[in-house]
Amino acid sequence: MVSKCAVLAAACLALNAQTPKPVIDNDRVTVWDVQWAKDTLDPSRGRALDTVILWTAGPKVRTALFIPKGKVHDEHAPDGSRSLIIELKDHSQAQAPYPNPTQYPLAFPRPHVKKLLENKRMVVWSYRWNPGEPTPMHFHDKDVVVVYLEDTALTSTTPDGKKTRNQYKAFDVKFNKGNRTHTELLDHGTGSAMMMELK
Repeated sequence: MVSKCAVLAAACLALNAQTPKPVIDNDRVTVWDVQWAKDTLDPSRGRALDTVILWTAGPKVRTALFIPKGKVHDEHAPDGSRSLIIELKDHSQAQAPYPNPTQYPLAFPRPHVKKLLENKRMVVWSYRWNPGEPTPMHFHDKDVVVVYLEDTALTSTTPDGKKTRNQYKAFDVKFNKGNRTHTELLDHGTGSAMMMELK
């Protein structure tokens, strides 16, 4: 005979298997990577925090939506869609944009960038790296959530000439702190991403 404890344990395991865990959870944001019609996390419910949706696959790819806290988002996502759901935490104690001590421009804007969404809390933009064309040397004055939309290999070079090669897979999600300066060059193939900078 199966005990009640065993039944409860199995139910908890099943629930945890269905509910996606955040891919990032820190003092600035909580981020879920949601594959619609597969995961059980329902982004349409009213949330206690301001929320941003970055569409990373499906008909709405490379678009963004801001949902103020408490507002119910009831838009249907077609099967096969994928998105980041990003809750913006209370930023009263958060790092303001870092002062730029360099002579270099900020990461945003830059040539070929496409702004998708902006308000007092964040700015979202889309970017594609072009073969043989490094980004301008730039300063990141804000913390940023980055999601890569395809396999992307980049060589990052700092002003002192130090090079770092980074290989990302499609849908990799990163949280990068601001206060850094570099240029990036596509190592091979193609590469693109969506970025959400936190104000």
